[in-house]
Amino acid sequence: MAAFPYPTNEEDRLVALQSYDLLDTAEEKDFDAIASIASVICQTPISLITFIDENRQWFKSHIGTDLKENSRELSFCAHTIASSQDIMIVPDASLDPRFANNPVVTTANITFYAGVPLINEDGFALGTICVLDQKTHDLTNEQIEALKALAVQVVDKIELRRKVKALEGANQELINSNVLIQKFASMAAHDIKNPLSSILLTSQALKIRHEKLQDEGCIRLVEMNINSTKSLLGLVDEMLAYSKSPSLLIAKKQRFDLNTMLKRVIGLLTVPDNVTIQLPESGKEIYLSMIAFEQIMINLISNAIRYNDKEIGTIKIRFTDDQEYYRFEVEDNGIGIPLEYHEKVFGNNFTLKITDRYNQKGSGIGLSTVRDLITVLNGTITLRSEITIGTTFIFTLQK
Repeated sequence: MAAFPYPTNEEDRLVALQSYDLLDTAEEKDFDAIASIASVICQTPISLITFIDENRQWFKSHIGTDLKENSRELSFCAHTIASSQDIMIVPDASLDPRFANNPVVTTANITFYAGVPLINEDGFALGTICVLDQKTHDLTNEQIEALKALAVQVVDKIELRRKVKALEGANQELINSNVLIQKFASMAAHDIKNPLSSILLTSQALKIRHEKLQDEGCIRLVEMNINSTKSLLGLVDEMLAYSKSPSLLIAKKQRFDLNTMLKRVIGLLTVPDNVTIQLPESGKEIYLSMIAFEQIMINLISNAIRYNDKEIGTIKIRFTDDQEYYRFEVEDNGIGIPLEYHEKVFGNNFTLKITDRYNQKGSGIGLSTVRDLITVLNGTITLRSEITIGTTFIFTLQK
């Protein structure tokens, strides 16, 4: 056999072939129909629609043979895709030095071969449509043109399949994005209640105090109002921006100081006097989607506050990292979560049906959205918990 040929663009060709997800798929009537037409037109007992990967020639359709693949080294079609010809015809393979000693010829007695490369819209020869016979054969010009036309039909069909698959993938991404944004908007709207409550309470206190006397406490309450309002406006602006372009939620990364961000989050929450929050070691800078991280921490810290029944409540936030991931822990000494619910709490709309310290029940949105955000950020979240002892949420985020 002659030296085995490879296309000059072989590496890129293999990448292109894989993008169609054709190899090892089931037989399909449409492809079989095209192969059958090729066999009838060319008056040959065997016709194939083949795709050639690194080591083999795989048959998407095989008329006149039960074989489903062949070694690439024994393949006539490997020569077809490596040539610059629009059709390769071998009238008598036993007389062709490339194939005379090929087992396909000496054992299977294949004598005649004609193959047209299946060239995609990017110019890569992915495989062939070919016809074979165990006797010498010739093709008329009309048969040659018909075989080329059938090759175009095969390429059109696989291109259409790939485009449909890409559209389906894009549609699924859009659906996932919309679901994520809906959850995000619901959770963010819920989180807005915290600074709003702070504004309401401080405004009421300010009014009462201002009616009775003028002192520096009024100034402090006014500052609290201003800060809470600014935080609220910032959150609303971010929600509007991300609602117009959902991809920004994940794609827009920023570098920020971890403890500064955590203090900002804590400032949005109502922290009772009997609850202390321990922050990680200062000076840690991270690079993440700021709004996504903020929403994750708002929810976890808020839950740690709400479901804490201890006389002295403690929340500990820990941080470590390595070359690939940031790792966080949010530990509390609250009521704990039963073991059988450790996975269920991340489900959509799942709640434990218990009331928090403010006599409110959860919506089931928060932890589900947290998990979705962390998943999109290529991270994971788990928890450890014991009833009456407390809960620790552990999550990672890819750098």
